Formats: sequence, C-alpha cells, structure tokens
Amino acid sequence: MFNPFYRIRSAGLLVLLLAMLGAATGLAQSAPEQLAPFFTTATRTPVSERTLGTATDFIGADEIARRQVSSLADLIGDVAGAPMLASGAPGGATSLFLRGANSNQTLFLVDGLRMNDPNTDYAVFLGGACVSACDSLEIAHGPQSTLYGGEAIGGVVSLRAQRGAGEPQSRVAIEAGSFGTVQGAVSAQGERGATAYNVSLQGGHTDNDRPNNAFDSVNATLRLDRVVNESVAVGGTLRWFHGHYESPGDRFTNDPDNTEQEDNVLATVFADVKTGDDWHTRVTLGGQDRRFRSANPGSSGTQVTLIKNRRAVLDWQSTFTGFERHRVTGGFAGEINRTRNTGFGAINERQELLAFFLQDEFSPVDDVYLTAGLRSDDFDTFGRKTTGRATAAWLVTAQRVKWRASYGTAFRSPSFLDLYGQSAFYTGNPNLRPESARGWDAGVDYYLAGERGTLGATWFENRFSDLIVYDFASLPSTVVNVERARTRGVELKADFAWNETTRMQVGYTYLEAENLTQDTRLLRRPRHRASADLWRDFGGGFSLGAGVRWVAQREDVDAATFVTIDGEDYTVARVYAAFAINEQLTLKARVENAFDERYEEVNGYPQPGLGAYVSGEWKW
Repeated sequence: MFNPFYRIRSAGLLVLLLAMLGAATGLAQSAPEQLAPFFTTATRTPVSERTLGTATDFIGADEIARRQVSSLADLIGDVAGAPMLASGAPGGATSLFLRGANSNQTLFLVDGLRMNDPNTDYAVFLGGACVSACDSLEIAHGPQSTLYGGEAIGGVVSLRAQRGAGEPQSRVAIEAGSFGTVQGAVSAQGERGATAYNVSLQGGHTDNDRPNNAFDSVNATLRLDRVVNESVAVGGTLRWFHGHYESPGDRFTNDPDNTEQEDNVLATVFADVKTGDDWHTRVTLGGQDRRFRSANPGSSGTQVTLIKNRRAVLDWQSTFTGFERHRVTGGFAGEINRTRNTGFGAINERQELLAFFLQDEFSPVDDVYLTAGLRSDDFDTFGRKTTGRATAAWLVTAQRVKWRASYGTAFRSPSFLDLYGQSAFYTGNPNLRPESARGWDAGVDYYLAGERGTLGATWFENRFSDLIVYDFASLPSTVVNVERARTRGVELKADFAWNETTRMQVGYTYLEAENLTQDTRLLRRPRHRASADLWRDFGGGFSLGAGVRWVAQREDVDAATFVTIDGEDYTVARVYAAFAINEQLTLKARVENAFDERYEEVNGYPQPGLGAYVSGEWKW
C-alpha cells in the first residue's frame, strides 16, 4: 500500500546527502594527514583502498569502540548494501542479505578461515557474537569466488583479530542496563620484543524483552605473533563463541521451554615467509569445530536436534612482484569437512575440496589499476566449478576521484541435504549443479582534502541461475536446479570529518530483488535502507553520538497465516555518550531503540523496545 511518508523520507534523505556533499567539499585544506587503511580481503594482498576496483568497507577497532557497538550484527547492519534480519532478540538466528543475495550466498571469513558452507551456517554466531577490542571488519561487495570459492556470491565478510602493537595495554569494562542485562569484558594487547599479543574475553546475560527469551554468551579471541627473523614471521589465532538462547518462537506460538545452544571454535596457525625482494608466501593451517543443539519439549517428549560441523583447511598463497607493474598471486586451498545432523534428512557426510587460484594485479600506466583472476574448485561430491573476476580503478583529478568497475562469477555448492538427504517424504538429488551467479558493478569515490573522508556511489547488478528449490510435484519430494533471480540497485555512502572532533557516516541502499522464474519480489529484501551516525568530541573528556537506521518497502511471510505480506517500515535510533574522567577511567552510557519503536525485522519476532545501559572502563 502506498505510504505518503515514503516520499517525505526519501526527499529528506536526498536533501541530507546533498547537504553532506556541499559541506564536505568545503572542508579546510589544513586537516592533519592520516594514513589510508589497507585492505586485504578484496585482493588477498595489502593494498591501498585508492587502488581497489572492488567496493569495500573497513571498520577498525577504534571506530568500534567509539560507537560503543559490541554486537557483530549491529556493526554489519550499518554498512550500505548489507541488510540484516534477526529472528527475534539478541541471540536469535540472524540473516545477512549482502546485495540481495540469500543469507547462504555470502561467505563469512573469521581470522582468514572459512566459517560457513552450505552445511555450516553462521546465523546463530551472527545473532549472538560480540566484536572485541581485538577485531576489525572488512566487507568486499560482489562475487568473490575467484579468491575464496563457494558461497561468495553477495560478497565476503571478514572478521579478523588484529596484531598487537606498541606498549602493552590492558582494559576491563563492566556494563549493566535494561532487560536484566549484565556483561563484562577484559582485553590486553601489545608487543614485547619479537612477540606480539592481542587477547579479549567478554560475556554476559540478558533477559531480552519477552518471557522465556534469555540469552547468555561468552566470546574469547586470541592472537599471537612472533618475528623469527627478517624473512620469517609466525603466529596463530583462537576464537571461541558460546551462546545459550531461550527460543520462544514467534509471538503467535510463544513456546516457553525451547532452547538453542551453540559452541563454535575456530583456530589457525600461520607463517609469512619472504624470499628475497620479490617473493612473499603465506601458509595457513586452520580448523573449525561447531556444535549446535536445539531442544523442543512437547507432549510426546523432548525433540532434540544436534548438528556437528568439523573443518580442516590448508591454505597456501605466494605473491611475486618481480615483473614491472605486476603483482602476481597464486596458490591452492585444501579442505576436508564433515557434517552430522540428526534432524531432517539424517545427514552424516564428508566432503573434500581442492582449489587452485591465480590473480594478477597490474598498473599499465600511472593511476590505472587492474586485476584479473581465475579459480578452479574441485569437490569430490558434485564436481568442478571455475570462476573468474576482473576489476579496474582509475584515479583522476590529482587522485581525488576514483572511477571503478568490477565483473565476476561465483557459485554456491549444494548442501549434503540437497544431495543425499533421506526421509519418508524427501530424497536428495545427487545430480544437482551448484547455484551460479554473475555480477558487475560500477562506481565512483571522491576523497576529501586532507584525508578527511570519502563519498562513494555504486551501481550493481547480480544475476542468479540454477537456484536450488524444492520440487513438490515429485513423490517423494526432491530438489532441482530451476529458478533464476536478479538483484540490482545503488549503494551510497559517506564517511567524513569536519575537523578532528566531529565525524559523520551515512549509508543508503536502493535494492530491487526479483525472482525471475516466478515473477515475484524476493522476500525480506528492503527496497530502501538507510543509516547515519554522527559523533562529536566536545572536549574535557566528553563525547556524544547518535545513530539512526531506516528500512522501508519489503515483503515478508505472515508467521500465522504463511501468506506473503508487506513488511512494516521502521526507524530505529540510538544515542551514546562517554566521559573520560582521566586517562585510565571512562564512564559510558547508551540508549538503544531510543524512540521505543515496536517493530519486527522478521514477521512474528518482535525486537526489544527502548533500552538504557551504563558502563565503566578502566585502562592501564
């Protein structure tokens, strides 16, 4: 149904963006210079953001702390092109639809290790995990299978523990607030000679805003690095997430005793080796152990579903810079994973993968940067898939403007349930092909004087084929490759500072997401989505910030009738403040859902109302 506020809100957003552009272009030239961030996800190599042809986002540990965002889902949710939908309160399963791709078509890397595949999802981790003082977050938009293999259709989200640096520092923080929330964190990082460390432990409890909806969690992150000599550096990471969630279901069902528990452990050891001036090799050995348990009491007893995922990975890459204006990176990845699922389909299967990739980054002339790559993934379950990707970036106007474009192909593997699942009314299809996609984008970035920030705009389109869907006409039912889809839209973002004490960030996404086979809109992809955050340091140790997120025009499924409906629009705001009493002690406060908006990201699963929280942080 038409809502007159759509036009008012859209017009207001346009005015805001134009005002930002006008204010940004008038910033003083005397701002202090800052080092440009370096991205690794988009190329697997350290490069300046200004040379990338890929649309990327980077959120560092300092920004995470400044905005007082501890939830991983909330942090990703403010990125343009990355809508998040939570099935309930914190701790509930959460989906990410990067550029309109399905939640199982975006790859999640944790400390360089693949976290998900078609049999191992990250919905519970995303809904309940915290970001720590160790972490930074990178997002590479668009098909990325050429470097990372399957599931990287919408893009890649990379959560990485940072190397410790500088003099040793430690921090402890305690927070309490609405809904019986209590949580704490302790962290330490630094360097001692050739050894660097970064460690964080945090956990807490909340009752959330519904009965029988409590959530308890523990997050631990560790990174160790050691420089052996001028040519060799080694290290390792360890990350553990534990979550226990009381899951009452939708508001129509409201079961009182359902619980979900997940333990997810990811560990890596790595070595960086430099051979002369032209060769750099990185070898990573990693493993994942995930255990998810769902218990649903009922009149006939308690139904328990247990899922166990285990993964072992060897990743090797080598970069050669001996050719003028070229940097060539090649390598392979070997993976073994096993899944046991006692629920629907009764899965107990194992899969092996061997992949080879090659990429060339070259600059034919000054201020022009190109990349081209190929990858071949060979699975022992369904066969081989080859993908490619090319990007271009062109710096003009004294390197203040960057034109960029990219094109790539990607895929999602069929799951064990798709291939081998068996039940009384379902049988898998071992002849399935992987879901395929091809996507392109084109955009422009404007870099403000004095490294004050960036304004960016991107137009994108992705086309999906061989989508796997249920065929209910057969008996027993099965799955087949039949459907096609398309997502396209615009991403706008701005990140700039008027001076050293004031910073503003804005993102907006317009998205059209269509099932071309059924001629319908894809569910739960909002057509309009915007976010903004404004922060100011007033001096004397006091700072204040505010953020807002607006979502409009999406389709959902009614949790009671299961018919397609128009999802509600909503606007959610937050306010946060900090007061540094001295260099060691800081008091903080934040208000979430400041307008007490009653809304549901997924129909039937209400989000918490207004919540207020206070905390204290001690550093030494």
